[in-house]
Amino acid sequence: MAYTVRDIASALDAEAFGQTDIVVERVSEPAMAGPDDLALLTNPKFVEGLAKGRARVALLWPGADWQALGLEAAIVAPRGRFAMGALTAMMDAGQDFPAGIHPSAVIDPTAIIGAEVTVCPFAVIGPRARIGAKSVIGPHCHIGADAVIGPDAYLRDHVSVGARVTIGARFRAQPGARIGADGMSFVTPEESGVEKVRETLGDQGEVKSQSWARIHSLGAVTIGDDVEIGANTCIDYGTVRDTRIGNGTKIDNLVHIAHNVVVGNDCLFAGQVGIAGSTTVGNNVVLGGQVGITDNTRIGDNVIAGGASKIMTKVPTGQVVLGYPAVKMDTHLDMYKGLRRLPRLAKQVAALQKAVSKSGSND
Repeated sequence: MAYTVRDIASALDAEAFGQTDIVVERVSEPAMAGPDDLALLTNPKFVEGLAKGRARVALLWPGADWQALGLEAAIVAPRGRFAMGALTAMMDAGQDFPAGIHPSAVIDPTAIIGAEVTVCPFAVIGPRARIGAKSVIGPHCHIGADAVIGPDAYLRDHVSVGARVTIGARFRAQPGARIGADGMSFVTPEESGVEKVRETLGDQGEVKSQSWARIHSLGAVTIGDDVEIGANTCIDYGTVRDTRIGNGTKIDNLVHIAHNVVVGNDCLFAGQVGIAGSTTVGNNVVLGGQVGITDNTRIGDNVIAGGASKIMTKVPTGQVVLGYPAVKMDTHLDMYKGLRRLPRLAKQVAALQKAVSKSGSND
């Protein structure tokens, strides 16, 4: 992909300076940039790296003196990291999936395929499934019966979408994403040890061996518009009602969203997040890597949970939490500081005990 500095600046709604007819072929870090690359230098603290490369052009922070940096041209955006969204979209070569429907694809005759849809080798599209216009169904994907995928979807290889799943427009799924697995719902003939522990907070009572019986998943999964799902992420069917993911939510790799979970709009979940069944997550919630949320919990709007936090109770709107169990971040930091002081405090107490002991023996 090759563009002039002028074209890139226009697409980014940014300012261009210097020789704007220079052609850029790649995007690079400053120290690794060659003469045909656009160096990404949106933070002045990394400016030393520019001298190690051979870039003639860079994407710079507002107010940067591009000429003093020895550049022949520059692009200046008000918010460089945000500009990277449009920049990387321009320069992304994609997966080079062949256009059209590959002869090895298996498409049920009752499926409805929209205009300009790409279906790659060995994809399977089930009965009565509907694929929106201009969508891409990657190699080895499986779309189940009665599933609906909106227009402009982009499914990488080995994505599976279960029967009855409904997905909105501009959906993106990375390799191995699984939408619509059965939820983990099992029950014992009599009250199980788990149920007793919930009531007693630790006492199982008389322990009995029991077998688990399956509760089938009758619900489906409903996903809104502009949602992205990471590699090997799993979203389970609802038990009776649908599991739901709101518009604009972005989910990283290796995330598990269990049955009946409701996720709001514009949430951001990092890798290895796990959300247990029947939990409700509000809008604009950010969960760091390895955050876990227990079942039947409610997370308010605009909550931020730091990495590896374990949320076991309701979190109010706008709160920032951290730790295991998760508490307000400033409280967690105070607790951590107190924990680090314990060895010193123990030594002080031991010294005081020794002094008191000696004082008593002198009497």
